[in-house]
Amino acid sequence: MSFVYQFDGAGRVPPRATPLGDQHLRLGELLMQSGALSMAGLRQALAEYSERRSDSRFGDFLVSEGRISRRALLRAISRQHGLGLVDLTQMAADWEANAGLDPLVCLDLEFVIWHRLGSTLIIAVADPSRIAEIREAIGPVPERLAFAVADSRAIQREFTRLHGPDLAGRARTRCPEQASCRADSLTRFRHMVLAALVLFGAAALAWPQAALTALLVWIVVANFATTLLRGSALATGAWRDPTPRPSTPGVTALADHRQLPMISLLVPLLREDRVLNRLIEALRALDYPRDCLEVKLLLEADDTVTRASLTRVALPPWIDVITVPEDSLRTKPRAMNYALDFCQGGIIGIYDAEDRPDPDQLRKVARRLSEAPRDLACVQARLDFYNPRQNWLTRCFAMEYAVWFAVLLPGMTRLRLPIPLGGTSVFFRRDALDQVGAWDAHNVTEDADLGMRLARHGYRCEMIDSTTHEEANCRMRNWIMQRSRWLKGYAITWMTHMQDPRQLFADLGPRGFATFQVLFLGAMTSYLALPLFWTLVMLGLLGIRVTDTLDLSGPLWTLFWISMPVGQLVMITAIAIAVRTPAKRALVPWILTLPVYWPLGALAAYRALAELFAKPFHWHKTEHGLAPDTGSD
Repeated sequence: MSFVYQFDGAGRVPPRATPLGDQHLRLGELLMQSGALSMAGLRQALAEYSERRSDSRFGDFLVSEGRISRRALLRAISRQHGLGLVDLTQMAADWEANAGLDPLVCLDLEFVIWHRLGSTLIIAVADPSRIAEIREAIGPVPERLAFAVADSRAIQREFTRLHGPDLAGRARTRCPEQASCRADSLTRFRHMVLAALVLFGAAALAWPQAALTALLVWIVVANFATTLLRGSALATGAWRDPTPRPSTPGVTALADHRQLPMISLLVPLLREDRVLNRLIEALRALDYPRDCLEVKLLLEADDTVTRASLTRVALPPWIDVITVPEDSLRTKPRAMNYALDFCQGGIIGIYDAEDRPDPDQLRKVARRLSEAPRDLACVQARLDFYNPRQNWLTRCFAMEYAVWFAVLLPGMTRLRLPIPLGGTSVFFRRDALDQVGAWDAHNVTEDADLGMRLARHGYRCEMIDSTTHEEANCRMRNWIMQRSRWLKGYAITWMTHMQDPRQLFADLGPRGFATFQVLFLGAMTSYLALPLFWTLVMLGLLGIRVTDTLDLSGPLWTLFWISMPVGQLVMITAIAIAVRTPAKRALVPWILTLPVYWPLGALAAYRALAELFAKPFHWHKTEHGLAPDTGSD
């Protein structure tokens, strides 16, 4: 028989028990009896809940809509099931009693062993309907089991306290070692690359002609391959909407009436006090049922700045704060890996602190993933900026983003090529994310790496017709630090997947393998080659003929001078197409300044190359909140 334990204000357990109460009492009736809901309020809530087409519980719907407090719901649930109510903030769970349990199972079932009273174990549960599963998870124990109701968030916080180090360690190693850049084999690979660079430098001093010839051959090949990929994306009509449309209106209507899935949004924060209020406003503006939405604000344990700001903000009940335990490795993917175990959603989405997504973005995500085959593991929204005209740097950055998210990625999607994902406004099927090992906690471009790992497992990623606006870097140093992190991550991602080139070729196929090389190795080559290109241009303007000095091959020299300008011309053409919309037309005159902007990427690339060997896992924090709050401009 189950028993009910009544608890006094201090959390002590009186030595008495009563039989299990009437489990057939309706939750709404109990809320009315307690005064939490009126009859009219209950009828209205039931009518709205029945129209929601969601799989959330009625009580969660009431709390998420602000109709009742979480405390009132817990009291009603305890009465409904004839169970006592535990306040874990007054009396913490017993560490020894929980030591032998699998924390992941406990988090999934939302329970914790609260206290041992003589020969009885008292279990705090968030959902009494899962007591049978909880009994099975605990297994045979000598003690008798009794159950009480507790807040699910309080249970999660107790597991952070009890199992924080274990969960933090899992966050570091969630991605399998053979697929992670933390692998010892990758360290050896990095040393081999460094040795090759040193040997090439020595050879260049001894045989400058041979070294420069080899370098020019590589640059020509890389530039032609990159130009081919960009031209192919343009040829697909990629500037049009890349989202597959339903063939008939009836398909859309059917999708609208499907049960809405739970979506969990992860929002990593680090010293984001300047944008916190705007972030909460943007999240509130999302048009998605609150009982089908949970937002996890991820806060580093030592981030006192953001924590202080959060104390001054009234968070809605569907937004929760997760504190990530301290660790020597402090990266965005580690924080997301840690928080993933606390998520209930079948769809996992990522937003950055400064993001302002389209209000209907989540509905488009839910519709597309519900309609698509299971091999579509992820959808990516377009990224744009709300401060493109702040200064010259933001204008150039906006043009770069426009061509990437409005032309190149949609084109690659149409060609069914693997795409490097963006770090925000990207949404995953939870089961696919778990299958590939979630994020690589050590990779500083975890998004691009994850896109490739999904492709290697046979999954597709796709663009959707929705936009998230974020803040363009308006300061030079901030821009270079961010770009160096991206390029360092691209280099690390290339090395990670190229540890076994034959397996990579088998996983991605010829077209995917070639695309991978162009995206990652080609990006680094393009930036690193820019100083050589401009040096040769300057020497030519000064009348110094390198071909005469080093006796370079005429055809090679010709190909070099064709590949570099043609590559930039194709890029400028793509940008011109991307900014042809009325909202971006003001950027058109600034296209001619891009040859001055691109060398900044070369500075970032050489910094990334140095950090690749000195500080491969160091994460450069991008400062946000530097743009004036001027709405969409």
